[in-house]
Order: sequence, then C-alpha cells, then structure tokens
Amino acid sequence: MILLKNIKSKERDAILQSLKAGVVPRLGIQYIQVGRINEIQALLADINRITDNGSGIRFIIGQYGSGKTFFLQLVRNIALEKGLVTIHADLNPQRRLNASGGEARSLYTELMRNISTRTKPDGAAMQSIVEKFINTAMVESSASGASIDSIINARLAALMEMVGGYDFASVISSYWKGHDTGNDQLKTDAIRWLRAEFTTKTDARKALGVRVIVDDDNVYDMLKLMSVFVRLAGYSGLMVGLDEMVNLFKIGNSKSRVANYEQILRYLNDSLQGLSSGLLFLMCGTPEFLMDPRKGLYSYEALQSRLAENSFAKTAGVIDYSAPVIRLANLSQEDMYVLLRNILGVFYTAPDMRSTFPEEAIKTFMEHCSKRIGEAYFRTPRNTVKAFVDMLFVLEQNPQLKVEDLIGQVAIDKDDGSKLDFGDGELVASDEDDELMTLKI
Repeated sequence: MILLKNIKSKERDAILQSLKAGVVPRLGIQYIQVGRINEIQALLADINRITDNGSGIRFIIGQYGSGKTFFLQLVRNIALEKGLVTIHADLNPQRRLNASGGEARSLYTELMRNISTRTKPDGAAMQSIVEKFINTAMVESSASGASIDSIINARLAALMEMVGGYDFASVISSYWKGHDTGNDQLKTDAIRWLRAEFTTKTDARKALGVRVIVDDDNVYDMLKLMSVFVRLAGYSGLMVGLDEMVNLFKIGNSKSRVANYEQILRYLNDSLQGLSSGLLFLMCGTPEFLMDPRKGLYSYEALQSRLAENSFAKTAGVIDYSAPVIRLANLSQEDMYVLLRNILGVFYTAPDMRSTFPEEAIKTFMEHCSKRIGEAYFRTPRNTVKAFVDMLFVLEQNPQLKVEDLIGQVAIDKDDGSKLDFGDGELVASDEDDELMTLKI
C-alpha cells in the first residue's frame, strides 16, 4: 500500500469524515479521484474557453450516488486553479431558478454565500473580490497618475449597458467611497447588496442610494453582471455549479415547472450563442430530470431539441463530449478497486497509525458488496465507499478484530459462477512524486 506522505491531517480528517457521512469532501478530493478522464478533459476545455472570454453550459447527468457532486467539486477545484471565481448551490423547494415568492433570490443568496477564489476556496470571498478590484485600480492610479475615482468609473463603464448595470456599478462605487473615507458601514451595506441580503428597495435606497435590489426577476442578469465584474477584478471568469436539479423535476405545479425550464432555455441559448461571456454553468441532475417525457427537460420541446443525443455518435457507439449533456460513465470494477485503495492510503496516513487492513482484502470486500448489492456497487459507488470507511473506523477502534470478522468468509465465486476479473494487471504508482495510483492492465 502506498501512503500519501504529503497529505495534511486536516485534509485527511475532512476526507474521511465526509466519506463516512456519504457526502463529497471539500478538501483533498484529488487524493481519491479515479476515472472520468474524458469527462474531465471536456470540462477542462470548457474552462479554458471561459478564460478566453467564451461561455459554456453543461448538464451532468447520472443516477443517485453515481458521483455527480464529486465530479462537480473536482471541476470546481480545477476552475479555481485556473483563476476562475466559482459559486455553487443545491436546488431545493426554497431555491429555484424562477419563482415569485423569493425562491430565486434565495438561490442567488446561497450562490453568493459560497463564492470562492483560489485563495478563499471555502466561500465568503465576496469582499476579497471587491477589494482586489479596488486594489488594482489603486495600482493603476499610481502608475498612470490618474485619480482612483476616474479609473474606477472608467472600468465600471463596461457594466453600464447591461441590465441592472448602473445600480451594480453604483454599489461598487459606494464600497470604494467607504474604503476611502473609512466608513465601514457603507462597505458592509455594499457587500450585503451584492449578496442579495437586502429584501426591500426602501432599505437599499436608504443605505446605498440605489433603486434596484436582487430579486426573483433579475437573478440571471445579476449573474451576468457578476461574471463581468470578476473579470474586471482580475479573475478569469465565473463558474456556476447547480446541483440537485432534480428538484425542478419534482415541482408539482406544471406552470411553475415550465417557467423554470424556460429559464434554463434562456441560460442555454445565451451560452451557446456566446451572449454570456466569461460564464460557465454546470447543472447536475438525474436521468429522469433530463429525459422524462412528461416532467423532465425533454417535456419542453425547445430543450429536447437542443439536448438530444448526437445520433451519429449513438449510431457509432461512441460518446460526443462536445454536447451540452455529459452522462457520467460508470466506474469499472478496476476504478472501484483503485478508489478503495486510494481511500486506504488516506486512512493510514496518520503518523501514529499502523495499517491493520491487508491490501488483498479489498477484493474480498468488493466481492462482499457484489453479493449484497449486485453490480450496482461499482456503478453508484457512494454506499460502497461509505461502508468501506465505516469498516476501517471499526477496525481502527477495535484492533483485535480482523476483516473476516466483519464481512464474513465471502466465497470468491459469485452466485452466477463468475469472478471479479482484474485481468493480469497490477496496481502501480504512476508517478512516485505525486503518488497517484492507477490500475495498469
């Protein structure tokens, strides 16, 4: 077993506690990632296009537990390393793309709460983004001799022709005024406005002199403004991650559901036509969210025609990774083996721990899962990974126990007479420096 010498205790604990709870780790995700190579390359191309002032939208489709959230988090980490600002949120009955009762504004507020940069990957980066915009203006002022006010106004002029741009620019100017005069309350109010924390126009006008707030009707316009602003601040673009899109599929009122799908169509059209430069949308959902003919995206004809599978790729039995829809490929048994081995390497990284889990027992555990769950154990890996981490913790706390005591004597042959087949390959380290593990067949 290869131990990950460079992993920090904070990252190790975050990975294991998240996996034990059945959720995606926020830290250290690179230590356990396996597979999805083609999908990652496709999203990397999207990110590079965004940094070149392009636009993009992807629908990440997979069954429950197939790794959609994990994949989204991985792409988010890549985007941060590429200099993008990222925002993300889960949809639920209180957070929607289109609404009249505050649900869309609530979604925007959650997105802004999770706004992140490479130096602040855990969210709450709004103020640091605004500060960077101010600081770059101050540096330019020192170099050119022009006043900071004139430079800020000139740079914010790019927002003026956009919907809501005048008020957005006024709020940024108010922040600069508070920064220049030492008025912390004015700075706080400006950040509150950017986070959609003002609920009435009266309060916003009293605090900042603006007549517009972020509400259900202008969320998308504000996202486009934010994508322009972060680039003015020196970042490469804005990535918006929306998970649990299946909650739109679950909306009982057909009129409300269609209104949300119309909003998705607006995002899609603008992205494909290049009208939302510097903005990348990633939307994660289940197959029924996409394909259900009565309630899914395919129930809306305009979306179905744009999101339908490439017939030529389907005929040839290949996948078109340039299409808006990316269906997450199933993990193979080999991928699952590598994933569990990676987790094992993370678990026994602590300096005071000695491995009590024989590496060859991973196959026994996988065979146990195969008998209990069937082949779905490696196609939707969440439950398998959770069970594996649970077992490791039990072994850690009870050193007198052995793996066989927990999973029993599992026969090598499956009920149908087949066996787990790993070919003639062996696990090797593909790079001793990074200690990444791959299965070499």
